[in-house]
Amino acid sequence: MSDHALLSPSSAHRWLQCTPSAVLEESFANQSSSAAEEGTAAHALCEYKIKKAIGERCTKPVSEADTAEMQECSDAYAEFVLERYEQAKVRCRDPLLLIEQKVDFSAYVKDGFGTADCIIVSDNTLQIIDFKYGQGVLVDAYENPQMKCYALGALEMYNALYDIKEVVMTIFQPRRDNVSGYTLSVAELLTWAERVLKPKAEQAIRGKGEFAAGDWCRFCRAKAVCRKRAEENMRLAELEFKPPSLLNDREIEDVLKTLPMLTKWAEDVFSYAAEAAIHHGKEWRGFKVVEGRSIRKYKDETAVIAQAQSHGYTDIFQTRLISMTAMQKLMGKKKFEEILGGLISKSPGKLTLVPETDKRIQVNRLSVNNEFKQEEI
Repeated sequence: MSDHALLSPSSAHRWLQCTPSAVLEESFANQSSSAAEEGTAAHALCEYKIKKAIGERCTKPVSEADTAEMQECSDAYAEFVLERYEQAKVRCRDPLLLIEQKVDFSAYVKDGFGTADCIIVSDNTLQIIDFKYGQGVLVDAYENPQMKCYALGALEMYNALYDIKEVVMTIFQPRRDNVSGYTLSVAELLTWAERVLKPKAEQAIRGKGEFAAGDWCRFCRAKAVCRKRAEENMRLAELEFKPPSLLNDREIEDVLKTLPMLTKWAEDVFSYAAEAAIHHGKEWRGFKVVEGRSIRKYKDETAVIAQAQSHGYTDIFQTRLISMTAMQKLMGKKKFEEILGGLISKSPGKLTLVPETDKRIQVNRLSVNNEFKQEEI
């Protein structure tokens, strides 16, 4: 078995919606990113802290990506997992806690395997807990196909040893203050596996089916040159040339829903074209590679200080209070509130329009308007 699954759980959201994408993106290089490296480091730290807490032998990971924030987030995740494990002990005499556990769900997906962040197995309940260190995309546990795949693999391993009736799936995303949960029965999970996962996987493994564009394109390696994605975004772009006042309500709603996807597509196409031109000599008609604005910086700050002072310039230093985020990282959330809580003010956030799926509470626009009127008096 290779280290890479063509139909991986982490990309299941995409290949279930766009079945040919899995084979298509195999021809594109899988480039690492600072965010991916951060995520890998954070997961290693989480694994170490949990295994150490339960007495398993483990080596503390060392990474240049390690920060005070990563330490805090991994602490919170470890505490969350251990609390769930203690709760499982109350319901079951011998529950299992498995960290970074490899699972095989090839009964439904050819060569299907993956590594689950955390699995807790007990009588009646199977728990799948997934740690998300990223903060760019808010992840929801509801009908999450990645976690369902992990659950299928865990059931294959432990359903004969435990009387499992339900699956509890939890996303723990500390940098977004997001703990999302979803529960389904084992019967519902197996029905989904047979009716949805298995037939879609059979198409995907052969590169068959229809291309489909959507939010699942975000992490596809072929996203910049995918014709289906381009067609969908160009269709939306046609509306951009109309003055907003001439669009009907339905057209405006259509644009609002897909504007982030349209903007991201444009960014992806530009990044692809720029990378090809700058690093591979690709020439695009109507475009050229130029040198950007040069940024000046001191070669040797110590030498600069000495040279300036030797010529009588002494007022060359600045001091300022560190940012609130940096101060909170320095002290930790609890100490920050204890020491500086009374000295912090928080003004109402600027009103903004967001999709109704956003978890923030809707503002009472009538009361807001009244507040503005009172201020104007």
